[in-house]
Amino acid sequence: MRRPLVLVPACQRQLGSHAWHTVQDKYLQALLHGAGCTPLLLPAFGAQSDFESVLPIADGVLLTGSASNLDARLYGQEIAYPELPQDPARDATTLPLIHAALTMQLPLLAICRGFQEVNVALGGSLHQAVHAVPGMLDHRENVNDTLARQYGPAHRVRLTPGGVLARLLGGESEIMVNSLHGQGVARLADGLHVEALADDGLVEAFSVAQAAGFVMGVQWHPEWQIEQNPHSMRLFGAFGDACRAYRQQHRPAD
Repeated sequence: MRRPLVLVPACQRQLGSHAWHTVQDKYLQALLHGAGCTPLLLPAFGAQSDFESVLPIADGVLLTGSASNLDARLYGQEIAYPELPQDPARDATTLPLIHAALTMQLPLLAICRGFQEVNVALGGSLHQAVHAVPGMLDHRENVNDTLARQYGPAHRVRLTPGGVLARLLGGESEIMVNSLHGQGVARLADGLHVEALADDGLVEAFSVAQAAGFVMGVQWHPEWQIEQNPHSMRLFGAFGDACRAYRQQHRPAD
C-alpha cells in the first residue's frame, strides 16, 4: 500500500530579495520516519489556495511550528508586539484549511504555532506573551543556547487521566517536554478538550471533543530528533496509523 499523503502548509518568508514558501526539514523527517507518511507541501497562497484540488488526495494534515505569530486581530486583539514576525499568508491558508480538514474528518496533528492556529480557528484566543501574564512561567527558549539545549526537556506536562493523549502514550500521567514558544492558549475554544497542562496551568495539548478521527494539538515540539524520543514516536505513529486508516477507507484501491 502506498504511504499516506499528508498536507504540510508552508510558511511564507522573505529571504534576501525573494519571497519563499518554507517548511523546516525536521517536520518532514518526522512524518517520514515517525508516521510513515509522505509529506506534500502546500504553498501559503491564502485565499488563492485550491483546497478543492489538494484535499481529495490528502490523507492527513500536519500544522507545523514557526517563528512567526498569528495576527492577534484574528482573535479580537491589537498586535501588542509588532516587532515580532508575522505571516499573514500562512494565517490566511491554515485557518480555512483547519475548518476544511475537520469537515472532511481528515487526521490532523498540530504543533506549536499550528496548535495555536487550531485554537484561534475554532474561536479561542491567545496570550501574546505568556511570560508577561502573572503566575505564568517563561516558556521561551534561550536563543543563545545550542539547538540541543533549546530542544531539550524544559518542564513537565500533566496528562489528563484517561484522555486521548494519555492513552496514546501508554497511560503516562506526566511527561517532560521541550518549550520554545512565547505565545499560548488564553481562552480555549469551545469543543476542544484539554489533554495536557503545564504546572502553571497553561494548556499544552488538546483534542477536538467531537472529532470522528484523530485530531491532536501539542504546544511542544515532538518532531525534534523524533527517533530518540519514544513518546514522540508514539504520537507520530498514532497519527500515521490514522492517516493509513483514512486512506484505506476512502481509497481502498490504493
